[in-house]
Amino acid sequence: MKSYKDLEIYNLSLDLFFQTHSFSLKMPNYEKFELGSQLRRSSDSINSNIVEGYGRKRYKQDFIKFLVYAHASNLETVNHLFKISRLYQELSEEANQLIQSYDALGIKIHNFLEYVENNWRT
Repeated sequence: MKSYKDLEIYNLSLDLFFQTHSFSLKMPNYEKFELGSQLRRSSDSINSNIVEGYGRKRYKQDFIKFLVYAHASNLETVNHLFKISRLYQELSEEANQLIQSYDALGIKIHNFLEYVENNWRT
């Protein structure tokens, strides 16, 4: 692994960030700057924490800490999407598809976190 760009969780989270950003812009104007903004920030945080953690990979505990932050931001993103799916019926189907994708990403982050905890050598 030469770069964080080699991590599957990085690539998935980046792709989901772009999808989620576009999705958030479909919300009513007044909501784009409330719940939409929270959604964009939490989605971005997943990817950013993976990158920052990788940048600290030399320090195993720092790497773990940032992967935990990424996992927590993933859960936050799912929560925002759930609220959107309930508030805006017209966005429900797309929100639920994103939730499924973030659930799958969450499993991958969790598995990578366990790998780092048990196998990472600094």
